[in-house]
Amino acid sequence: YMGTSLQVKLEMSFVQSRCLPTEAIGSIPRSSTFASPADAVRSTVTKLDEMHTNRSDVICDGEQSKPSFVTYAIAGAANLGPGGAVIPFADGHTRQLPVLTAAPFAYTHYAVEYLREAQAHVQRGRPLKQAVIAASAMSLLYPAEGLPGYTREQFLNDVVACAVRDIRQCLDAGAAVVQIDFTEGRLSLKLDPSGGLLAQMLALNERVVSAFSELERRKIGVHVCPGADHDSCHSADVPVTALLPPLLSTLSCHNFYLAYACEADKEAVLACIKANLRPHQRIFLGVTDVNTAAVEDPEAICDLLTLAVKYIPLKQLGTCDDCGFSPFADDDGTSRTTAFAKIAARLDGTQLARERFAALKKFFAELLK
Repeated sequence: YMGTSLQVKLEMSFVQSRCLPTEAIGSIPRSSTFASPADAVRSTVTKLDEMHTNRSDVICDGEQSKPSFVTYAIAGAANLGPGGAVIPFADGHTRQLPVLTAAPFAYTHYAVEYLREAQAHVQRGRPLKQAVIAASAMSLLYPAEGLPGYTREQFLNDVVACAVRDIRQCLDAGAAVVQIDFTEGRLSLKLDPSGGLLAQMLALNERVVSAFSELERRKIGVHVCPGADHDSCHSADVPVTALLPPLLSTLSCHNFYLAYACEADKEAVLACIKANLRPHQRIFLGVTDVNTAAVEDPEAICDLLTLAVKYIPLKQLGTCDDCGFSPFADDDGTSRTTAFAKIAARLDGTQLARERFAALKKFFAELLK
């Protein structure tokens, strides 16, 4: 009953559209061999399109044109200076954000620019995801000493307005999914273990999400992870089980993308999800660890998902990668070859699980006759 019988294959069109959707998180390692960013986008989107044989699977542009997942929106802004928040990683390296030097805060680029470029290279009907940066990340740009004539409240209002516009433009342009990158969520608990900073960040992000209709929120998701830069994390020492309850109870979007393959105590994570999951929410579990070179075994991914359905209803489960493979353009810790091999493993492992669950469905249907 666990094989791929003709009957199971005939059922797959139904199962694939309802069972275990799979999505990339974002970035694919850049390569200097491309003549231009446009060539990189074309090659990456074409490759991903070909790899995803299930036409309902959502793909992305690999963030080939972005300087990073966080700074694309403010690249080239004249009112930013050095000396912003520092993000330390476990291996000792750091990333530093800029700081706002003059009012007002405004985006210089919107994610719809990248979406439209990707749309030119996909086969007709292929759904595309677009990642956007969270308002909470942009909130870190306001200087601690303040700015004359521009209060923090005014600044946050401008941040929310830009973040809403960023998502709105992508949805209006035809994005099947918009993913809000919220990697600072887990990091906030390292900076403030009381959870006060996290609560502020979640409230700010919910101001953005709540600006959309219920139907639109079905297309919006949030990605959280312990960081991934040069194969190192910034907050893996913070239990994700401390983040999940407020995350799932505060945000009104429908999709949640969680780094899971990297977690040591997977059943503890699943138990926490089960205790806090609401009926309208779907959990995309990361099944590939982007900070390791080893390519996952599809059978092992299938087994991960078999364990997951003991805790998460199948209709509320999906798969993804733990994070982008190269969130910053200069991150060359993972090769493109390895990234595509890991994506292939995710696709194959997800497909094996679909077939396993379809076979079980048929088995129990026969049993109950």
